[in-house]
Amino acid sequence: MGETTFGQADELIGGARRIRAALGPAALANRPALEKRYPEIFGGSRARRAATIGVFVGLLAGLILAIHVLDFSFERIWTGLGQLAHFATLMVPPSPDTWPRFWLFVHALGETLAIAFLGTLIAAILAFPFGFLAARNIVPARVFQLLTRRFLDTIRGVDVLIWALIWINVVGLGPFAGVLAIMTSDFGSFGKLFSEAIETVDQKPVEGVTSTGGSSLDKVRFAVLPQILPVIAGQVLYFFESNVRSATIIGIVGAGGIGLHLSEAIRTLEWQQVSFLVLMILVAVAVIDQISARIRFAVIGERRVEA
Repeated sequence: MGETTFGQADELIGGARRIRAALGPAALANRPALEKRYPEIFGGSRARRAATIGVFVGLLAGLILAIHVLDFSFERIWTGLGQLAHFATLMVPPSPDTWPRFWLFVHALGETLAIAFLGTLIAAILAFPFGFLAARNIVPARVFQLLTRRFLDTIRGVDVLIWALIWINVVGLGPFAGVLAIMTSDFGSFGKLFSEAIETVDQKPVEGVTSTGGSSLDKVRFAVLPQILPVIAGQVLYFFESNVRSATIIGIVGAGGIGLHLSEAIRTLEWQQVSFLVLMILVAVAVIDQISARIRFAVIGERRVEA
């Protein structure tokens, strides 16, 4: 029975190959007539192929131009790797040098975490109503919705480091300028992300609230918020983790936190202190990631894949 089945399968495969070999020349010979009969199909295929080739050539030309303009050099990379290895040996072992300096670094790290936490929290609170104003399915006035989006795009189009420099000149050096810089930068990003989350909500719960005579506020409270709050919580937690690194960078320009000590250690070539500060930042980010994961699962519920 099995041998007969395999034999029949071999015959079918061989027959298919013979039919394909016989029809191949006939199909090629009939191609001009098919192109005349169905020009939209063959023309579209050629247009897509030409567009794909054009995009590829454009990207390749842009790559070559960027390498030329930026003075890209593999020799310099190879030389730099050797210098990087030399710096790595100078960073071992990580050390704060003295105990008073250790506690100074711990205090600076706590200041960095506070800057990131407060800046992220204030930005999320301020951006929450703007997310509704920028959502297409909430605001009926298209012009007002577009103006809100352009306002948010303008705010988030400026990097957090630029905002830090602006706020330092406004309120002076220190962690307060760092909080304002992160708050301003994340305000535009949160507004955009919140509006996109609101626009993707399922409309069936909204229709259900409407069918029971609910008002617009009822639809937002009982149909929209339960769907978007887990998404918003995940976004806020991720930005908090990311802002710990951002707070380190803006500290270099005088916005408080551990970045100021990191910049000073690099400037004075204290490489063991540099590695110790970097290690402290990495540990803090790892701990925050674990805590954020637990909070996120508590909010959205942990999904387990069944084996």
